[in-house]
Amino acid sequence: MNRAEKAALQLQAVAVLRMLKQTRTYDELSELTGLPAGDLNRYVNGHVLPGTDRAREVVDGIGREALATELRARVSVDDEGYVDNSSVVFDQSFLDLVAPVAAETLGFDRPDVVLTAATDGITLGAAMASYFDARVAYAKKSKETAVEEFIESRHRLASGIELTYYLPATAIDEGETVLVVDDLIRSGETQELLLDIAEQADAEVAGVFVLIAVGEEGLDRARAFTTAPVGALTTFEE
Repeated sequence: MNRAEKAALQLQAVAVLRMLKQTRTYDELSELTGLPAGDLNRYVNGHVLPGTDRAREVVDGIGREALATELRARVSVDDEGYVDNSSVVFDQSFLDLVAPVAAETLGFDRPDVVLTAATDGITLGAAMASYFDARVAYAKKSKETAVEEFIESRHRLASGIELTYYLPATAIDEGETVLVVDDLIRSGETQELLLDIAEQADAEVAGVFVLIAVGEEGLDRARAFTTAPVGALTTFEE
């Protein structure tokens, strides 16, 4: 780990601790993290940065579970199983915390392009792309007027409705590494189409990451289409 990577990890840990401190006392934060309250006070207030080992512990372990807990608290599911995650996908600062935690805990290779679907996946895609210093590309259900060539992927749903996504052909170059992200996965059909777009572009898939999985069907479907890591920050039972 070079100096820049070490500093980035330390700052990510501080950001996670500051998020946790918003709803906890230092004693409660100490109980959660196992770190002394005095040290936590210095980290949160910017007086000192945690060492590399402590920072990695916060980001890899505590960070993921804490963010998953915060995510579950912000999301509501109605009686028909519809998920309202608007308070998450509208909060860019929260998504900016998710990106390094996802990268560290799920072990994605650094992508050249983060690929998502318009529109709810865009804010997460932007956060992941910013963290990896990658480009972000998002597929749409309609063609953009000024674009001449598209990668097109379609799938007929069980209901008989045809789902189609279009991505400008210049968005991904042959041989580039692509990370597929989305805010939500249920059946996995959208993620299957995104993986198909990456395949048509002759790109390598770094992984598939979603904020919320509703059941395991969608994750299993994505795993059937790639050998790269597939994971969700949290899962809701159907």
